[in-house]
Amino acid sequence: MKKLLLAMSVAFMFASCAQQPQASNTPPQTEELEEVPEQLQLASPVTPTQQAFFNQLSKLCGKSFRGKAVFPADGKDPFAGKELTMHVRECSDEVIRIPFHVGEDKSRTWVISQMEEGLQLKHDHRHEDGTPDEVTMYGGIALDTQDASTMRFPADAFTAQLIPAASTNEWSLVLSPDGKTFSYILKRDNQLRFHADFDLTQPIN
Repeated sequence: MKKLLLAMSVAFMFASCAQQPQASNTPPQTEELEEVPEQLQLASPVTPTQQAFFNQLSKLCGKSFRGKAVFPADGKDPFAGKELTMHVRECSDEVIRIPFHVGEDKSRTWVISQMEEGLQLKHDHRHEDGTPDEVTMYGGIALDTQDASTMRFPADAFTAQLIPAASTNEWSLVLSPDGKTFSYILKRDNQLRFHADFDLTQPIN
């Protein structure tokens, strides 16, 4: 009888082991869902307003426009009397480069980029041979506003270190609601320093 009970116990143990779920090498599904795709990790957190401005500016890609300085109006500005031209080039989903020519001076390019901090404006200054100027890539990140026609860029920490006098600078890029004018505006200490308007109704090319 004891042998029979012992045999039944062993059989029950094997049966219990057979009913246990087998270990799987496949990671649980919840772990897979927690992984964030790389493209989402690098996604730019620009606001809907900033994105709307960027999209409108992108529509000008491939075109060039003439402009004029409207402030200061006393003719004392270095740009006074010179032909101003903006060329909207090298447009992608994240960056728009706009070379800004002052007469024969082609050293300046406005760079509008979608960054981790938001929409960014930088001024890329280069010599004729393409090498960067000592004073270059200054600018800032756009303020979060509800006005999709105007982006205001206060000077960032890099700018303040590079050009201490420009630490209070604020640049504005403005697309008029009627789509006829693009404006580039500079303020310092909340005082207007420079303002140029470009006629979007008559592209050069």
